Formats: sequence, structure tokens, C-alpha cells
Amino acid sequence: MYKLLKTEGAARRGEFETVHGTVQTPAFMNVATAGAIKGAVSAYDLRELKCQVQLCNTYHLHLRPGDETVKKLGGVRKFTGWDGPVLTDSGGFQVFSLAKLRRIQEEGVTFASHIDGRRIFMGPEESIRIQSNLGSTIAMAFDECVENPAEYAYAKNSCARTARWLERCKAEMNRLNALEDTLNPNQLLFGINQGCTFADLRIEHMKRIAALDCDGYAIGGLAVGEPAEEMYHIIESIEPFMPKDKIRYLMGVGTPANILEAVRRGVDLFDCVMPSRNARHGHAFTMEGCQNLLNAKYELDEAPLEEGCSCPTCQKFSRAYIHHLFKAGEMLAMRLTVMHNLFFYNNLLEKIRKSLDEGVFEGFYRENVEKLSRRI
Repeated sequence: MYKLLKTEGAARRGEFETVHGTVQTPAFMNVATAGAIKGAVSAYDLRELKCQVQLCNTYHLHLRPGDETVKKLGGVRKFTGWDGPVLTDSGGFQVFSLAKLRRIQEEGVTFASHIDGRRIFMGPEESIRIQSNLGSTIAMAFDECVENPAEYAYAKNSCARTARWLERCKAEMNRLNALEDTLNPNQLLFGINQGCTFADLRIEHMKRIAALDCDGYAIGGLAVGEPAEEMYHIIESIEPFMPKDKIRYLMGVGTPANILEAVRRGVDLFDCVMPSRNARHGHAFTMEGCQNLLNAKYELDEAPLEEGCSCPTCQKFSRAYIHHLFKAGEMLAMRLTVMHNLFFYNNLLEKIRKSLDEGVFEGFYRENVEKLSRRI
């Protein structure tokens, strides 16, 4: 499954083999929450944007159109048209962030749909069954996402419950993968490390879930408002306790500089809505920093979003034209900028992999980490 090819410090270069294709790591997963990238970008566009993995969301697809419907249509890959690996998020984060009314019990969580308010129950078994119906390559375990800052006692109890839920997720996946009508009998399961910003809880929880021998391990509950330095400290604290032979995924992160910092600390896999969300508001990422296309200075700028960029947007369109599209309220502005930003993220990870292959990652990090944080 995961093959560690080489290291430079804590940074890792690897390959992750799945039934739907091999992922070169470190890698960035492109977020297609409800089966599409926000900004009118389809799965067919993603190949051109150097995407390796599409991420879809269990909660959203369960509510609409329904996971049973997606199963009848051949699974999330056939449904969206993406032929590569797909990771489905368990729905845990959405249950805890979107559902205003919720009740947590050992069995799972009862909550109100953010669409129509109807009462829904989701626990470990339900989450895994939904993800099995979706037929994704990788299913995430159902976990509790605790708000930061949290009380230590609550965070400790939540960690214990998340570990118990992981055991139930694993048992249910084993059962479902053995059934004849399962869409993907080779579905993989990733466990999620929790513990807020308490390093001792994080380490204790990591040890416990590592013993369950999942196919990969994620770090959850970070990038939710805590300072970046605190996030880096937590990664450094738990990294020694993460299995070396399993892929590592930092959930919901982040800025280009965050990714560079996390790769340096031993992370393999990332996802974030930032490239598409920022693009829809006129912000384009480049290796020199982030530019705001709404600024008047781009009105007569005939250059592409980034000089030397080979994305479909930069090959054909100017900053001036995209500036005009945003001012005119044209949807094409969003599509073109989202495509550039996704390409930029995927291309950045390709550059990181190349620097690791050549043994010059530390130099690449030092040369680019500050530039990537700039606002142009």
C-alpha cells in the first residue's frame, strides 16, 4: 500500500498504491465536496490540473442525492466521472460544524440536517455504510471534532470515544468488504488522531489507534483557528508515534506555506478548500505570493496570472481579462481562477516531490516558504 521511497530529515517521499491507481506523495487532494469542485470545475478538468486524488464528502452526498442513489448509479467515481482514487471524508466534521442541534452519545450523533432540518442519526457503522455505498477508494473513520479551545477533561473523554468508534468502523468495514454486492471490496480505512492542542492526549491517542493497524492515519482537529505554530508543534509531537510504513494525512490544511511546513515535519497527504474558495473571491496563488485580481492595477495587465505557469488559464487568458470578469460578475472568472489555483497546488506538490527526489528539499523549503506567504 504505502511505500516509503526516501526521506530528508522528517520529510518523506513515497508512493501509495490503491485499487484505483498509485498516488505519488506528498500529494494534495482536490476537494469536490458534493461531487464537483466549487467554481464550475468538473472531474474531467482535474486530470488537466495534475490532480491525483478527488475528495468527496459523506455528509453532503448522504443528504443529497443520497448514498443509495449514488450506489445505484455505480458509485462516486462513475457518478462524477473521476477515474482515479477518491477519498470520502466521514462526515464527522460537518456533523459537528454544520448541524446546529446535535446530541452526542456512545452510539453516535443525532443531528438536524442543515438543508431541511430533519433529524438524522450517524454513528461509526452508518458513516462506513454510506462510504461503502459511495464506493470510494479510501474511507475515513467517524470521529468527534472538538472545538478549540476545549476543556482537557472533555477532550480526553472525546479521544477515548473516537478510538472506540474507530474499532467499530474497522469491524463494519471488514463486514461490508466481504459482501458480494459491495462496490469496492478493497476499500481502505484511515484512522483519525484527535486531542485538540494537548500534546499528551494526541500522543496517547496516536499510540492507541496505531495499534489498530489501519491503512493510513490522519491528523484531525487542527487548522480550526489555532496559531500555525501550535499546529506545527502538535505535528512534531505525534510524528514519532505515527507508523513509518503508513501514509499520513493532515486534514483541512492549508496555505501553500502550511503545506511546505507540514511536509518538512513528515506529512504525506493534504486537502483544503482554500485554493478554490480563495479563487472564487479573486485571489490567485503564485510562487511569489497571493495576488488579488480585484485590484485596479490589473485592469491593463496583459500578463497571465503567473509567468511560466502551464495551467489552462495561464495559457490562454490575461490578468486584465480575469479582472474584468470578476468586475462584471461573470462565473467564468471563478472557473478560470479556481483552475489556476488547483493547478498551482498540485504543481507545488510536484515540485516538492522533485526536490525530495533530488535531495534538495531543505533548500527548496528555505527559498520558498516566506515567498509563498506573501500578499502581492
